Amino acid sequence: MQVLLTTSRAWYLHNTAKALSQRRALAGLWMADKNITKLPPGEYARCWPFHLAMKPFYHLTSQIWSERATYFFLALYARWLRARLRSPHCPKFQVAQSIAGLCGELFDRAEEVGAFKVIDCANSHPTTYYGYWQRECDLWCPGENVPLPRRIFRRMNRELDRADLVLCPSTFVRDTMVQNGIPEEKCFVNPFGVDTSIFKKRERPPEQPRFVCVGTICVRKGQQYLFRAFEQVQAVLPGAELVCVGGVKRDFRYEWPKWRHRIRHIEHMVHSEMAVLLQSATAFVFPSLEEGFARVLAEAMGAGLPIVATHESGASTLVQSGVHGILVPPRRIDTLADAMIKVATDRELNQRMGDAAYQVGAARNTWQDYGDRLLAEYERRIAQLKS
Repeated sequence: MQVLLTTSRAWYLHNTAKALSQRRALAGLWMADKNITKLPPGEYARCWPFHLAMKPFYHLTSQIWSERATYFFLALYARWLRARLRSPHCPKFQVAQSIAGLCGELFDRAEEVGAFKVIDCANSHPTTYYGYWQRECDLWCPGENVPLPRRIFRRMNRELDRADLVLCPSTFVRDTMVQNGIPEEKCFVNPFGVDTSIFKKRERPPEQPRFVCVGTICVRKGQQYLFRAFEQVQAVLPGAELVCVGGVKRDFRYEWPKWRHRIRHIEHMVHSEMAVLLQSATAFVFPSLEEGFARVLAEAMGAGLPIVATHESGASTLVQSGVHGILVPPRRIDTLADAMIKVATDRELNQRMGDAAYQVGAARNTWQDYGDRLLAEYERRIAQLKS
């Protein structure tokens, strides 16, 4: 079996590609980003038109303009992809897989050659994705709109209808698909893996409580609730620290001035630095209102941290509340604060949860495990179609 992966930006597909390449099942990874996993030249192709158009926006503009440019220049990527798919040098493939919103051109070719079509959904169903995010914008940043163009959501809906398989990184994503009319049997839940060569298990919880949250600071990821919960935590545990890693989105502009000096903020960290930070933490906290499956959840579990998070973050795919951490309902400030205090004050519970989190989040969930689960599912589904 040969799988062709296409995408404008890497997101996480470079990890998928490396795992498939290890099993000699990769027809190609075609994208605009660098070949950071060092795939063989024959398995990797770079979309230079899109990359060169985006390069000034990567380095010279704000995040919001970089995001807008990403969608503005998608036509360059689409033309490049269509031409490459029609090239006589295009490899044979039995599975065509791409990120939601970017599948159209690949699916056109897949239908012509009889390949199995997979839509890789990094987020929930587009109706849920847009609605949850816009609700938080309306509440916390009136007048702000979801920055993704509506045409991208329309593309996602069409692609979901055409796909043979909907790849869901979490049970939350699958649930939103079913709630919006996608047949459950069309969905496959496969949580993201973790690079265990980088993320290592901590030895013990720190003496002083330190909570870590990694992800863009924006209303969709729920830091407006986290910061208020942490204020309650500090009233009980004055020495507690909250470390937030990630850039600040435009929709958080009214909230950020109130909280920026009450937490420790790091805009960007490389993975090696992130691994060290996680090993020094009491717990990983992620109160997202909408997510696919935050990759850093698996990385935090790989560091042996208890997880305090919402079902909507994707955490419930791996985290059993009371065993690997504590699941909290979204937007519930008091409940979130209570959970943080509990994991910080009961060190024995903290260690037990962290050990359990490591076992399910990393010990049997590397990126190779992720890729192997994909291949097994593709083989099963294709065999069913042939029978």
